[in-house]
Amino acid sequence: MPTPSRPTPSWRARLAERRVKPGDGRPLPPFRWWQVLSRSLFLLDLPAPGGATTTFAVDVRQLGDRDDGEVRARLYRDGLQVAVSRLPARFAVPGGHIEVAARASGLRRCHFVPDAGEERQLTPHPRSAEGLRARLHHRHPVLSRVIGAVATLFVLVGVCITVPQIIETISQVPAIADSIGTFASPIRLSPVLNVIVTVAVVIASTERALRLRSSWLDELAN
Repeated sequence: MPTPSRPTPSWRARLAERRVKPGDGRPLPPFRWWQVLSRSLFLLDLPAPGGATTTFAVDVRQLGDRDDGEVRARLYRDGLQVAVSRLPARFAVPGGHIEVAARASGLRRCHFVPDAGEERQLTPHPRSAEGLRARLHHRHPVLSRVIGAVATLFVLVGVCITVPQIIETISQVPAIADSIGTFASPIRLSPVLNVIVTVAVVIASTERALRLRSSWLDELAN
């Protein structure tokens, strides 16, 4: 039976692959409790020759590196750093690739894409924020779904408030105002209410990012 051909990577995937640099061989730093909101750590076990298992880890510091502030993903194999890349990243591993991407609210993708078969999300470290959110979903699935639905609702509300304000601002540009007139947003919030809504949307977007569910809507709402 002929082996199915592998799909040709897109230009974005090829660009992400070219960003990958060799790692320095340093050991994976342990996860500390104070890093719960600033560090994402995901794990993947893949079969190795001889029946053994190789453990890959993807480490992302959400606040960026100390030297230049750039957010990078670092790939570790059995505890040793083997590759590093700016985001979005695409690391080659046995049997496929690990793809990592982020938005301002957090990671939106950390998946293993096999050469054949369906992709799957890596497992978050149990002490990370993503791991704690995954534990909540495992132990209390109904509550987890309710929280997810409320978070999505807040993001949509944020979009409904933000979009008219953006249109109003753009319409006040002299060239646009002279040609089509200005637009007045029908939604007017007091400064206090505006702050409350902004904080709620940020929290909701963060919650969605912990489940790797963030999208362009989260960027627009914020």
